[in-house]
Amino acid sequence: MEDAERIRLNAADAEGHAHVPWRRWGPYLAERAWGTVREDYSEGGTAWDYFPHDHARSRAYRWNEDGLGGICDDQQRFCFALAFWNGADPILKERLFGVGGHEGNHGEDVKEYWWFLDSTPTHSWMRWRYHYPQQEFPYHDLLDTTRSRGGADPEYELADTGIFDEDRYWAITADYAKAGPHDLCIRVRVENMGLEPATLHVLPTLWFRNTWSWGMPGRDAMPRITASGARLVGEHEHLRPLSLIGEGSPEVLVCDNETNSERLWGYGGYSDFPKDGINDYVVNGAQTVNPERVGTKAALRYVLTVPAWKSAEIRLRLRMAGPDVPPQTRAILLGSGFEKVMEEREQEADEFFDALTPGSCSDDEAMVLRQAVGGLMWSKQFYHYNVPRWLDHDPGHSAPIGGGARRNAHWWHMSARDVIAMPDTWEYPWFAAWDLAFHAVALARVDPGFAKQQLQLLLRDWYLHPSGQMPAYEWNFGDVNPPVHAWAALQVFAADGSRDFGFLKRVFHRLLLNFTWWINRLDAEGKNVFEGGFLGLDNIGPFDRSAGVPAGGALEQSDGTAWMALFTLTMMDMALILATQDKAYGELVTKFFEHFALIVEAANTQGLWNEEDGFYYDVVRVPGQEGVPLRVRSVVGLLPLSATATVSSAALAAVPELEQRVAWYRTNKPHYADVLAGRMMPASDLRLLTMVRHDQFPRLLQRMLDENEFLSPHGLRALSRAHLAEPFTVHLGEADYSVGYEPAESRSTLFGGNSNWRGPIWFPVNYMLIDALDRHHRFFGDRLRVPYPTPAPVTPDASTGDAPTGSAPTHEATLGEIADDLSRRLVSLFLNDADGRRPVFGENELFQKNPDWHDLIPFHEYFHGDTGAGLGASHQTGWTALVINLILRRSG
Repeated sequence: MEDAERIRLNAADAEGHAHVPWRRWGPYLAERAWGTVREDYSEGGTAWDYFPHDHARSRAYRWNEDGLGGICDDQQRFCFALAFWNGADPILKERLFGVGGHEGNHGEDVKEYWWFLDSTPTHSWMRWRYHYPQQEFPYHDLLDTTRSRGGADPEYELADTGIFDEDRYWAITADYAKAGPHDLCIRVRVENMGLEPATLHVLPTLWFRNTWSWGMPGRDAMPRITASGARLVGEHEHLRPLSLIGEGSPEVLVCDNETNSERLWGYGGYSDFPKDGINDYVVNGAQTVNPERVGTKAALRYVLTVPAWKSAEIRLRLRMAGPDVPPQTRAILLGSGFEKVMEEREQEADEFFDALTPGSCSDDEAMVLRQAVGGLMWSKQFYHYNVPRWLDHDPGHSAPIGGGARRNAHWWHMSARDVIAMPDTWEYPWFAAWDLAFHAVALARVDPGFAKQQLQLLLRDWYLHPSGQMPAYEWNFGDVNPPVHAWAALQVFAADGSRDFGFLKRVFHRLLLNFTWWINRLDAEGKNVFEGGFLGLDNIGPFDRSAGVPAGGALEQSDGTAWMALFTLTMMDMALILATQDKAYGELVTKFFEHFALIVEAANTQGLWNEEDGFYYDVVRVPGQEGVPLRVRSVVGLLPLSATATVSSAALAAVPELEQRVAWYRTNKPHYADVLAGRMMPASDLRLLTMVRHDQFPRLLQRMLDENEFLSPHGLRALSRAHLAEPFTVHLGEADYSVGYEPAESRSTLFGGNSNWRGPIWFPVNYMLIDALDRHHRFFGDRLRVPYPTPAPVTPDASTGDAPTGSAPTHEATLGEIADDLSRRLVSLFLNDADGRRPVFGENELFQKNPDWHDLIPFHEYFHGDTGAGLGASHQTGWTALVINLILRRSG
C-alpha cells in the first residue's frame, strides 16, 4: 500500500483532470540573489561589486528574490520568508551574509549557519533551522579578517569570531505543512539557548516579486498587499487572492518592493516607502512604512521575550482562495485544524522515510539520509534569466552595456524561467549542467518525475544551443562541462523501474544533437581523441586547461576522451533498450558501437596510455614536435574505467545490423574486432565493453586502491598523494607549471573560487568510479579478486639495510566488495566514528562536542583528502546528495 506522500507524488505527476499541483508551492526562493550574473549590468562584469550585500535590502531585484527559510510559487510571483532582529544588529536579518568571490581568501563563502533538516518531495512537510547570535552580528570582523587572509590560511567562519562561545544565540526552527496545494501551515519556534532572558523580533514577510518596474509593455500591472488586523491580503493579476494570517496581535508593517534610490544614489525613486522601509522602521524607528498599510511588501512583527533555555512559538497560515482551499474561521486555521495538519504531515513524512530507509541502516545513517534528502529538496530554486532581454536591457532603462557583462552574448536564444535544483543555495545559486545530472541521479531515488523533468530541461530548445551545446553555468554558458547527461538519464530510467520508454526516447533524440556538437567541436584533428578544457575539474592540471596550452598547440585529454567513450557507450545502451520497442533504433546501436571502438583504439594508440607508468595522462601536442605526456596521476587517468558497459549476447543478437557490421569488421578491419566483439567469460551470457584493456585494468586498480596514492579513509582522492613528496613540473614555452598534492583548499587563486581538484575527495567522480566497479563486477562476478587495499611494496629497511618493510597481500576482495567499501568510506564522512566525532566537522569543536550542533549535518562541496573535513561550499546538497544513493545500496 502506498503511503500518503507517494499518493501525492503520483497526483503531481498525473496529467489532465487527475493532476494535483502539489509541487506548485515550494522552497523555491533563492538564498542569494545579489552578486549574481543576472543582476550584473556593469561594464566590467564585476557582479559582486555591482550588486553587493549592502544593496540587497534597498534595491529591487530584476530577476529573482531571496530570503531566509522562504517559499514561493513556481513562477515566483509571490514570496514568503522570515526576518529577524536581535535588537543589536545594524540591519534586519533578512538574508544570509557572506563574502564575495573577490573578498574570500578561498572565493565566495557564506558566513552563517543554517540547515535544511527535512522535506518530502512534494514539500508537504519541510523543516528549516537557523542559529542567530544574540549579540551584534560581526559583519565587519568577518569581512576584514577574511580580506586579510591569504590562500594558505583557512577560511574565517562565524564560529571563529567567538560569538557562540557562551551559547548566546537563538535556535530558530520553521516547520511547513501543506493542508492542500495552496494552503500552508507555518510554525516558527524560537529557542533562547543563552543563560539570560532575551528579546527577538520575528517578522514573517510576504511580498510580490517586482515584475512591473522594467518598462515591459503589458507587464506593468501593480499587485498590492493590504492589511486587515493580523491578516495580509495579496492581490495579483495572475493569482487568486492570497492571505497570510498570524496568531495574536502582531504589528503590521507595509512598504513597497521598490528600490530606495535616495539611499543608494542620491535621487528620488518610485515609492515613498521603498524596499528597506520595514528595516529602517524596526532598526532605527524611522517613519518609513506606509501608514495606509498598502504596498507590495508587508510583515507581521512579533516581539518575543523568552526566558533562558525556553522557547516561544508563532503560528501562521498562508493560503490562496479557491476550490482546493475551503474557507475557515481564524480559530480553526490557527487552532485545532492547524495542529491536525502539522501532526499528520510530519507523521506522513516519517512513513515516507521509513519506507525509503533500508532496515539495516543505523539511526545515524537514517538521520544522514533524511537530511540529505531534505537538503536536496530545499536546493530547488526558481531560476529566471532571459538572456536576450538581459543583453539588450529593459525598455526605458539605460542603453545596452559592453565589457564583461556582455558574457553569454552567443546565447541569445536562451530564456529560463523554471524551478531547478541548484548546486548550492548560497555559493552557487545557479544551475550547472554536469552538477544537475548528478542531482537528478540522487533525485530519482525519491522523486523520479522531477528528476526526469530536470534532465529534459537543459535539452529543451530554449536552453540547448542551436549548435547542440548544453549551457554550462551563467558565468559562461559556453564553457564545457563533462557530457554525463546520457549516463544520468539511463541511471534515472533504471531507478524508475526501466519502464518510461517515452522519457528515454525524448532524451535520446535531444542528446543526439549534443553528441554531434561534441564530435564536431572538441576533436580538433578528427582522431577521436578529445579536448574540452577544464571539463569541470578546474585546477587538476598544471595550467588552466580552459585557456589552452601555454606554448600553443592542443591538449588531448584522457578525461575528455573517457567522457566521450562513456557518452558513446551510454547512447548505445539507450538505443539497445529502445530497439526492443522500435527496430528503427537498431541502426543507431551500430553507429555508437562503432564509434566507441574508434575512440578506444585512438586512446590506446595515440599516447594517452603511458605503458611505463601504467596510467592514462593528458598529452600536449605542438605541431612538429612529439607529444608530451603530463604525468600527473589524477582522476583524469582513472576516468577511463567509467567507460564500461556490460551487454548480454541476447541483446546484441536482437539487433541484426550489429551482427552484420561486426562480421564486416572482423574481415576488413581485424584490429578493431576485439573491441567490437567485447570480452566474454566462459559460460557467460555477458560481454564486457570497456575503454581499458585487460592488461591495463589491474595496473589502474593498483594505483587507485593504494592508500599512498588515491585511496583515503573517506573515499578516493582527486590527485595521488604521491605528489605530496613528488610534485609534477612541466616546462612549456618559457615557464614551468607544477601540480602538487593539496588535500584541502587550493593555495592558488589562479583558477578562481574555492574549487580544488588537487587532492580533496569529490563525490561525483567517486560515484562514477564506484558505478564502474559495479559494472565490472557484473561481468567478472566473484571470479575476480584483487588485493585491497593495494599492499605496500616490500623494501629493505633503511636502518638495517636488509630487514624487509612493507607488506605482502593480506586481503583480497571482489570488485563489488570494493565498491561497497568505497561507499562505506564516503558515507562515513557524515557518521559518528568510534570517538563520537563526525569527520565532516574537522577540528570544529563547536560541532564536534556541542549536542545542540552535533546532529546538524552539512553537505559540503568536497572533503579533505586525508581527514575528510568538509570544504568549499557548505550546502552542496547537489552532487554530495549522492550519499543518498550510497546509503540506499544497502537495500539492493
